Amino acid sequence: MSTTPDARTDPGGNRESIGDLLSDITTDLSTLMRQEVELAKAEVKQSATRASKGAGMLAGAGVAGHFVLLFISIAAWWGIGDSIGHGWSALIVAVIWAVIAAVLSMVGRNQLKTVQGMPRTTETVKKIPSAVAGNEDIR
Repeated sequence: MSTTPDARTDPGGNRESIGDLLSDITTDLSTLMRQEVELAKAEVKQSATRASKGAGMLAGAGVAGHFVLLFISIAAWWGIGDSIGHGWSALIVAVIWAVIAAVLSMVGRNQLKTVQGMPRTTETVKKIPSAVAGNEDIR
Protein backbone atom coordinates (compact mmCIF):
# COMPACT_ATOMS: atom_id res chain seq x y z
CA MET A 1 0.00 0.00 0.00
CA SER A 2 1.33 3.41 -0.95
CA THR A 3 1.79 6.17 1.61
CA THR A 4 1.66 8.98 -0.96
CA PRO A 5 -1.57 10.90 -0.85
CA ASP A 6 -3.98 10.46 -3.73
CA ALA A 7 -4.75 13.52 -5.87
CA ARG A 8 -8.33 13.34 -4.60
CA THR A 9 -7.60 13.42 -0.91
CA ASP A 10 -7.49 16.44 1.29
CA PRO A 11 -4.53 17.12 3.64
CA GLY A 12 -6.28 15.18 6.40
CA GLY A 13 -6.29 12.03 4.24
CA ASN A 14 -10.07 11.95 3.67
CA ARG A 15 -11.17 11.12 0.15
CA GLU A 16 -13.72 13.34 -1.57
CA SER A 17 -17.02 11.64 -2.27
CA ILE A 18 -18.28 11.06 -5.79
CA GLY A 19 -21.09 13.48 -5.04
CA ASP A 20 -18.55 16.19 -4.20
CA LEU A 21 -16.63 15.50 -7.40
CA LEU A 22 -19.81 15.62 -9.49
CA SER A 23 -20.83 18.83 -7.73
CA ASP A 24 -17.46 20.39 -8.60
CA ILE A 25 -17.76 19.29 -12.22
CA THR A 26 -21.31 20.64 -12.47
CA THR A 27 -20.26 23.96 -10.96
CA ASP A 28 -17.28 24.24 -13.31
CA LEU A 29 -19.39 23.41 -16.37
CA SER A 30 -22.04 25.90 -15.31
CA THR A 31 -19.42 28.63 -14.89
CA LEU A 32 -17.87 27.75 -18.24
CA MET A 33 -21.21 27.91 -20.04
CA ARG A 34 -22.10 31.26 -18.43
CA GLN A 35 -18.75 32.68 -19.52
CA GLU A 36 -19.23 31.40 -23.07
CA VAL A 37 -22.70 32.96 -23.27
CA GLU A 38 -21.37 36.31 -22.05
CA LEU A 39 -18.53 36.18 -24.59
CA ALA A 40 -20.98 35.35 -27.36
CA LYS A 41 -23.21 38.28 -26.37
CA ALA A 42 -20.28 40.71 -26.44
CA GLU A 43 -19.06 39.48 -29.82
CA VAL A 44 -22.54 39.56 -31.37
CA LYS A 45 -23.03 43.12 -30.16
CA GLN A 46 -19.69 44.22 -31.65
CA SER A 47 -20.41 42.50 -34.97
CA ALA A 48 -23.92 43.95 -35.14
CA THR A 49 -22.56 47.46 -34.56
CA ARG A 50 -20.08 47.11 -37.42
CA ALA A 51 -22.68 45.58 -39.71
CA SER A 52 -25.16 48.37 -39.00
CA LYS A 53 -22.54 51.02 -39.84
CA GLY A 54 -21.76 49.30 -43.13
CA ALA A 55 -25.44 48.89 -43.95
CA GLY A 56 -26.04 52.58 -43.19
CA MET A 57 -23.26 53.56 -45.58
CA LEU A 58 -24.71 51.32 -48.29
CA ALA A 59 -28.15 52.85 -47.71
CA GLY A 60 -26.58 56.29 -48.13
CA ALA A 61 -24.97 55.08 -51.36
CA GLY A 62 -28.40 53.94 -52.55
CA VAL A 63 -29.93 57.34 -51.86
CA ALA A 64 -26.99 59.06 -53.55
CA GLY A 65 -27.36 56.74 -56.55
CA HIS A 66 -31.01 57.69 -56.76
CA PHE A 67 -30.04 61.36 -56.91
CA VAL A 68 -27.51 60.55 -59.67
CA LEU A 69 -30.29 59.12 -61.80
CA LEU A 70 -32.57 62.03 -60.97
CA PHE A 71 -30.04 64.71 -61.90
CA ILE A 72 -28.79 62.88 -64.99
CA SER A 73 -32.40 62.65 -66.12
CA ILE A 74 -32.98 66.33 -65.45
CA ALA A 75 -29.69 67.21 -67.19
CA ALA A 76 -30.56 65.16 -70.25
CA TRP A 77 -34.04 66.67 -70.33
CA TRP A 78 -32.79 70.24 -70.04
CA GLY A 79 -29.84 69.58 -72.36
CA ILE A 80 -32.03 68.21 -75.12
CA GLY A 81 -34.73 70.81 -74.54
CA ASP A 82 -32.45 73.84 -74.65
CA SER A 83 -29.56 72.30 -76.65
CA ILE A 84 -27.09 74.40 -74.61
CA GLY A 85 -27.35 76.13 -71.20
CA HIS A 86 -29.43 74.95 -68.26
CA GLY A 87 -28.65 71.27 -68.73
CA TRP A 88 -24.97 71.66 -67.94
CA SER A 89 -25.63 72.92 -64.43
CA ALA A 90 -27.80 69.88 -63.67
CA LEU A 91 -25.10 67.61 -65.11
CA ILE A 92 -22.49 69.09 -62.73
CA VAL A 93 -24.78 68.37 -59.76
CA ALA A 94 -25.25 64.80 -61.00
CA VAL A 95 -21.48 64.28 -61.20
CA ILE A 96 -21.10 65.50 -57.60
CA TRP A 97 -23.75 63.00 -56.46
CA ALA A 98 -21.98 60.23 -58.42
CA VAL A 99 -18.76 60.93 -56.49
CA ILE A 100 -20.64 60.88 -53.16
CA ALA A 101 -22.30 57.56 -54.08
CA ALA A 102 -18.94 56.01 -54.99
CA VAL A 103 -17.30 57.13 -51.74
CA LEU A 104 -20.18 55.91 -49.55
CA SER A 105 -20.27 52.59 -51.39
CA MET A 106 -16.54 51.95 -50.87
CA VAL A 107 -16.63 52.96 -47.19
CA GLY A 108 -19.71 50.80 -46.56
CA ARG A 109 -18.19 47.78 -48.28
CA ASN A 110 -15.01 48.16 -46.22
CA GLN A 111 -17.06 48.35 -43.00
CA LEU A 112 -18.86 45.11 -43.88
CA LYS A 113 -15.54 43.37 -44.60
CA THR A 114 -14.37 44.09 -41.03
CA VAL A 115 -17.26 42.14 -39.47
CA GLN A 116 -15.70 39.01 -37.95
CA GLY A 117 -18.59 37.28 -36.26
CA MET A 118 -17.65 35.57 -32.98
CA PRO A 119 -14.07 34.32 -33.37
CA ARG A 120 -13.16 34.06 -29.68
CA THR A 121 -16.40 32.28 -28.78
CA THR A 122 -15.91 29.79 -31.61
CA GLU A 123 -12.34 29.13 -30.51
CA THR A 124 -13.19 28.59 -26.85
CA VAL A 125 -16.30 26.49 -27.50
CA LYS A 126 -14.14 24.09 -29.52
CA LYS A 127 -12.03 23.54 -26.39
CA ILE A 128 -14.96 22.49 -24.15
CA PRO A 129 -15.01 18.75 -25.00
CA SER A 130 -11.28 18.47 -24.41
CA ALA A 131 -11.50 20.45 -21.18
CA VAL A 132 -14.33 18.26 -19.89
CA ALA A 133 -12.14 15.24 -20.53
CA GLY A 134 -9.42 16.97 -18.50
CA ASN A 135 -6.96 17.25 -21.40
CA GLU A 136 -6.62 21.00 -21.81
CA ASP A 137 -6.62 24.22 -19.82
CA ILE A 138 -9.45 26.40 -21.19
CA ARG A 139 -8.14 29.76 -20.13
